[in-house]
Amino acid sequence: MSMSQQSKSWAGSIVSLGAAASLWLSLLGAGRCGALADELQLDSRCRPLPHQLLGPFAHVRDGVLAIESESTRVSSDSGRTWSDPRPLFPAGTPITVSNERALLRTREGVLIAAFMNLKERNWTWKNELHDAPGAVLPTYAMRSTDDGATWQDVQKLHDDWSGAVRDMIQTSDGRVIFTAMKMRHDPGRHSVLTYSSTDQGQTWRPSNLIDLGGRGHHGGVTEPTLAELREGRLWMLIRTNWGEFWSGYSHDGGRFWRVLQPSGIPASSAPAMLQRLASGRLLLVWNRPWPEGQSDWPKSGGDGLWSDTPVSNHREQLSLALSDDDGKSWTPPVVIARQAGTWLAYPYVFEYQPGLLWLTTMQGKVRVELREEEFVEADKE
Repeated sequence: MSMSQQSKSWAGSIVSLGAAASLWLSLLGAGRCGALADELQLDSRCRPLPHQLLGPFAHVRDGVLAIESESTRVSSDSGRTWSDPRPLFPAGTPITVSNERALLRTREGVLIAAFMNLKERNWTWKNELHDAPGAVLPTYAMRSTDDGATWQDVQKLHDDWSGAVRDMIQTSDGRVIFTAMKMRHDPGRHSVLTYSSTDQGQTWRPSNLIDLGGRGHHGGVTEPTLAELREGRLWMLIRTNWGEFWSGYSHDGGRFWRVLQPSGIPASSAPAMLQRLASGRLLLVWNRPWPEGQSDWPKSGGDGLWSDTPVSNHREQLSLALSDDDGKSWTPPVVIARQAGTWLAYPYVFEYQPGLLWLTTMQGKVRVELREEEFVEADKE
């Protein structure tokens, strides 16, 4: 059954923070918690991680590396203990890595990171203009050939305000691709693109810009995630304000995205994480548009400030689904974490061992591990 066919049983609506919608940079923080938030509730198959690091994570010779805003840490004992912070850059370097970042170890052993530089952030939104003229939050990339001891080829790829860097993959032919964003103006809105490298992150090539219009500091299309399909195409799932993700497809390794269409996957206005697992399955972690068992959620936007379209920003539940057929059909979604009054969003997924996943969120304190097969077996019962 496709996600569009399942939409009546677990679909969504489109979200609301009220008339005084917070600005884009509020989403760079660790989350939004209500004063009377309930306790975090986890699915029984989710076990707390032995650490509180956000990640993302990558395998290195000595174990697992976690990247933070100004340093990295390494664990050699499954995340139970971590090394002292190791600075990313020499003292005085004007770079602070954003919480929204991507990290990958290539098959050749090179670590590649992409992020926004918070040291250069300049947010200029003006309600009367429906725009943020001259807003700056640059996208950067860098790489390490010594398991994160030092970083080189640190380069700014654009100055435009970048809402998020969310995901990075290496394709079957060795190309490295990560997702990025650029703010557009007159009116202010967001667009997405990817950068690709064929030389292990030494140089980068931008794709075409995907701009589907809109207006508002959360308007437009934002925060994509991506995976390579078995047939060779790349599939990108893009956050929208239209009640579902938009799909983008590339037939040439992310150089151009020429097929853009609704995905049929109901979603809140929040980003997903789409990941190819060692088993070959696709994993999707995301926020559905309304709470499980309900069919509505307060909406925000519609005024051209948050967005042109009223939208659900439901983030109090985080869901998971798996696909054996490259996204044509999915297991019934499972709410793996819920907490009333708290945003549980912006997930990272790290396959620590085949089938053993670490799942963390930038918004909310979800820090869990889970076994893929426990969710597959439940679907077969």
